[in-house]
Amino acid sequence: MTVLVNMIVTLGMLYVVPTGLRLIDPAGLRRAARLWPLPAAAGALSLWLPRGTAATALAALYAAACLALAARAPARLLRNRHLPRPYEVAVATALLSPSVAGTALVAERAGIRLLGFDLDILALTVPHFHFAGFTAALVAGLVCRAACTGPPDGLSRGAAYSVPAGTLLVLLGYFVDDRAELVGAVVLTAGMWAVALLTWREIRPGAGDRTTRALLSTSSAVLPATMVLALWWAAGEATGIVHPTLTWMAATHGLGNALGFALCSLLAWRRLSSDTLPGARPDPDDSPTRHLEETPS
Repeated sequence: MTVLVNMIVTLGMLYVVPTGLRLIDPAGLRRAARLWPLPAAAGALSLWLPRGTAATALAALYAAACLALAARAPARLLRNRHLPRPYEVAVATALLSPSVAGTALVAERAGIRLLGFDLDILALTVPHFHFAGFTAALVAGLVCRAACTGPPDGLSRGAAYSVPAGTLLVLLGYFVDDRAELVGAVVLTAGMWAVALLTWREIRPGAGDRTTRALLSTSSAVLPATMVLALWWAAGEATGIVHPTLTWMAATHGLGNALGFALCSLLAWRRLSSDTLPGARPDPDDSPTRHLEETPS
């Protein structure tokens, strides 16, 4: 399991986060995205070293970058006088999530049972908050912003709110009990299923080329299966019913979400947003896929 988890985390550090930053704000986060591979390489290297001083120091470099990224979230939420839009809530969640992963990484590499959690749980927290935290929240926000030409409808708004809420509830469940974590898994699954439905129904038909549509189709098809596995595992932990082991979850739920959902989604959204990436900061009220609205289904 360790090798598989390390490979998934390495993908998250080196590709998923900097790609996501370019999608969030290609102008304002351009420098952060360009420099991100430096601390990410340190964090990735720490995964493959034995626990100890060297691994901890490298992990701390990555955690520092994650905390600096998290510091940007409050400003985004507070820059408008009105309540934050669903998109901004989702983006703020994405910016905050790597800091949880980075903190868990430092503790795990140091061999410290942070807040009493087993080292295996800390190790799995790292990929969880790169993918269920950062990527899922970001994609939910992008889908919400692009799915409708006017104000977000109930489904897209629900997706943009429930993915961050579910992620937070799962995190809180770590400190409460398995039943609370199950509630978080239910909320997160509902949000992810809404993301899959909206992607398939609203985003995919307007994609301009076959490759982008294939990537969106794959990400939409993977989510229902991988999130059923998440529900099964959480229900098993809460009720004692037979459920998959952590190793089996890493090989199915974890790998499916990392490659089938996260990687395919980000590749697709990079293609959809390629016209805005080199230019100026997009209007937050403007969809990054406004050309979809001009393309007949």
